[in-house]
Amino acid sequence: MSEILSIQHLNVMPKSDPTRLLVKNAGFTLSTGKTTCIVGESGSGKSLTALTIMGLLSKQLQASGQVIFQGQDITQLNDKAMQSIRGAKIGMIFQEPMTSLNPVLTVGYQIGEPLTAHLGLKGQALKTRIANLLEQVGIPASRADSYPDELSGGQRQRVMIAMSIACEPALLIADEPTTALDVTVQAQVLKLLDALKTRMNMAMLFITHDFGVVADIADDVIVMFRGEIIEAGSREQVLNHPKHPYTKALLACVPDAEGLKTLKPIDYSWLQQEAAA
Repeated sequence: MSEILSIQHLNVMPKSDPTRLLVKNAGFTLSTGKTTCIVGESGSGKSLTALTIMGLLSKQLQASGQVIFQGQDITQLNDKAMQSIRGAKIGMIFQEPMTSLNPVLTVGYQIGEPLTAHLGLKGQALKTRIANLLEQVGIPASRADSYPDELSGGQRQRVMIAMSIACEPALLIADEPTTALDVTVQAQVLKLLDALKTRMNMAMLFITHDFGVVADIADDVIVMFRGEIIEAGSREQVLNHPKHPYTKALLACVPDAEGLKTLKPIDYSWLQQEAAA
C-alpha cells in the first residue's frame, strides 16, 4: 500500500477572523486500499477537512497548510487545475443526496457529466458506461432515465456513489453517506463501498458519527474534537484501547446489541483539567 494523500499543519478559519481556527493543525495520511474513518461530534471539523481536500470551502473561509495529493500540494492549484482533479482523481459522496442531485435532470445525465467532462465520453460509449455504473451499484440500467424523486433514499445514495466512482478516482471521500438510511440499506451501502474500494484499490476517507460503521469498515480511525485531531490509530487501537478521555466518552455513548448497557452522557471535565494544566 502506498501513501496517496498527506495533510500537514492544516488550519481552516473565517476570513473575517483568522484567529478563530475551525480546523487546527490537522495532519494525517491516507494510503491506497485502506479506509480511514473520521469520527467526532457535529461541528468538530470533519466535513471542513474533507471540503478543504476537495477545494470546496465557502468563500467566507480560508485554509493554510499543505494537502499533498499524489506528490503535489493541491492547495496551490487554481480553480481550473482543481477541476481536473475533482471528480476525476478525487471523488466525493455528499451527505444528503436530495440536496446534491439536481431534481430536474435524470440520474443518467448526472452520472454522465463527469464522464464527459473528464474522459470525453459521448454517444453510445457514454450510455454503456452509465448503464455499467448503475449496475455496479445495484440499480437496473433502465433507471438511467429516472429523476431523483422517483427513486428511494437508498437508490439515490447509490446514484451518488455511481457519480463519485465514475472516473475511478484514486481517493474517495464519503461524508456520512449512510446517515439517513435504515439499517438494512446502510449495511448494503457499506458493503458496496468496501467492495468498490477493494476492486479499484482506492483510498477511502469516511466521515461518520457511528462507531458501528467504524467497526465494520475502518482500517484506521481519526477522532476530532473542536477542530483538532485528539486521537488517531488503527481500528483495534482506538476502539479497544482508547487513550484520550473524549474517545472513551464517545465509546461510552454507544449502546450494546442487547440494549442492557447504561449509556453515559459525555463528560467534558477533562477539558477543565487540560486548561488547568
